[in-house]
Amino acid sequence: MSKAERTKRYIIRKSSVHFNKKGYAGTSLRDITELTGLTKGSIYGNFENKEAVAQAVYRYNAKNIGNQLLSVVQNCKGGAKEKIVAILDYYRDNWEDFSKAGGCPLLNAATEVDDTLPKLVVDVRNSFKGFTKMFENIISEGMEEEVFKEQLNVGKLASTMVILIEGGVLLAKTMDNRDFLEIAFNRIEGIIENEMKM
Repeated sequence: MSKAERTKRYIIRKSSVHFNKKGYAGTSLRDITELTGLTKGSIYGNFENKEAVAQAVYRYNAKNIGNQLLSVVQNCKGGAKEKIVAILDYYRDNWEDFSKAGGCPLLNAATEVDDTLPKLVVDVRNSFKGFTKMFENIISEGMEEEVFKEQLNVGKLASTMVILIEGGVLLAKTMDNRDFLEIAFNRIEGIIENEMKM
């Protein structure tokens, strides 16, 4: 890895939590220099502008959570139902750390990019498509295993699960009350038991 690549990664890593907590528009170049200990010239020597840093940081944060969720699914010993519950348990078990780091990077970026960082919209949409696709794959797997009913609307169910997770995260973080997380997750578990299972 070149020195320039190491410096870029350092800038991204050191500013990732700040961007997630303070926002992509709310994080200034001065914040980045203070977090990294680098000069403005060093930042601009590695990134075209602050928006380029924001995009790189978003991709880093989104990839991290995506990899963690993928690991949860891949390491799950059970079938499709257990994989969905494992994703919910990941949020339950890591909620405190998740909340301290500013919450869900997908959700945080989604609430501000349309108005302030239009170049980031495509990345955010792709992240949500990937999250939804993960659920679609698990639901399809459950149908093949004959654990879930045959004629399910896979896309609609997957989207509903993403909506409930993100809504639960949003309310739990905003209201500082994880009960909202449980309300959303209990609803997903109810959908599995009452609408999806054979």
